[in-house]
Amino acid sequence: MKTKQRILIADDEPLYRDTTADLLREEGYECICVENADDAIGLLREHSFDLILTDLNMPGNLKLELLQEGRTKYSHIPMIVVTGVPSVPTAIESVRLGIADYLLKPVKFEELHTAVQRALLHPGATAEPATESVSNTERHETFPEIIGVCPAMLELLDIVDRVAASNTNVLITGESGTGKEVIASAIHNRSARREHAFQVIDCTAIPEALFESVLFGHVQGAFTGAIKDQKGLLRLCDGGTAFFDELGELPAAAQAKLLRAVQEQTFTPVGDSKPIKVDTRFICATNRDLRAEVDAGRFRQDLYYRLAVIPIELAPLRDRGDDVVTLADHFLRRLRPSGSKVVGFSDEVIDCFRTYRWPGNIRELRNVIERTITLARGNTIEVSDLPRQLQSPEADVVDAAALSEISRDEALDDADRAYLAAVLKKHNGVIASAARQAGLSRQGLNKLLKRHGIEADDFR
Repeated sequence: MKTKQRILIADDEPLYRDTTADLLREEGYECICVENADDAIGLLREHSFDLILTDLNMPGNLKLELLQEGRTKYSHIPMIVVTGVPSVPTAIESVRLGIADYLLKPVKFEELHTAVQRALLHPGATAEPATESVSNTERHETFPEIIGVCPAMLELLDIVDRVAASNTNVLITGESGTGKEVIASAIHNRSARREHAFQVIDCTAIPEALFESVLFGHVQGAFTGAIKDQKGLLRLCDGGTAFFDELGELPAAAQAKLLRAVQEQTFTPVGDSKPIKVDTRFICATNRDLRAEVDAGRFRQDLYYRLAVIPIELAPLRDRGDDVVTLADHFLRRLRPSGSKVVGFSDEVIDCFRTYRWPGNIRELRNVIERTITLARGNTIEVSDLPRQLQSPEADVVDAAALSEISRDEALDDADRAYLAAVLKKHNGVIASAARQAGLSRQGLNKLLKRHGIEADDFR
């Protein structure tokens, strides 16, 4: 007879602890229960376990002692955190210590059981905590796709390195053009899911009426035009990562449908009655303040807490110091055609890069470099080769006193509006060309223009 896998459950809530143990026993596991971290550590020293299922807020674990002990002495045992009092510091520290999953109470047993099965199937996915002996240079060299060495970026690389080892959902925030998809891809590529799909789902590009069909798929005859079965995007990234870009643009009805898929890892294709189960990690990105959206009633609070277990905020390019110069050199080498005579930038151009506020962030910088490589007259890019807004950077300096009178959201909206207007002006109001430069779909650009009250016809 096959030996039962043994699970250590540490939780000071008797009802939850006993109920969970009973349900897991029905699934064929052997469960040992304790009510505090001290007893759990004592059992780990005397007995062998295949999995640790632990609360955070319980006696003896106020400083995550059980997690620390587990990682230090029992790194071969995967750990799952189930907590009713989530916080950003404990979530980040838990991930740093290499947990297999971080779940929020109340958690449905189906979701918990899926996490248990996943952790026991891939115990090696639980990572050892990063050692402090790794230098900043060594750590940065392991992320060739992420350019920058300012303190904010080095801290970001450390977080990405630790978050990648878990299955925890991540919410990446930051202004448009800061590289949110690059960070999401870096997390996926360093995770145990890297052999499976990284599926980008642009929330601005899917019409609300088609959201359910695109995401969950449909069966033949489900609606007019459904001539065959179609797999949805979530089905295509089973075992991998679903990256929802511009999550803040998701309509309310679509939010409700997504919530069930996130909570239960199941969905039902349109026109079908049989639910499909998947194993998918969710990484989302938005340039909106989702907490403010929740307060305003425009975004579901339950969905927010499911997706923002680990929040990561990206710094705008203007706050990254000389990273702008490093990125400019990178784009010059990457975008320069074979045989191009352009080899660098004049000192005056470097000064312009440092003083300009870059409302479009890294995306805008890349477009500027690509443009100037084409238009440069000599071997060195000069100020006269730059777009007009960079030639007079002092005109772009924001009045600090005026800025202090408005909210952060209003300031970001102003920057977004200015960037969209500049791109439309450059392309004479042609939506397709402007969307291509901005890295958006035509529908996504139209949504942003509508939100900001900008008419493309005004630039024609």
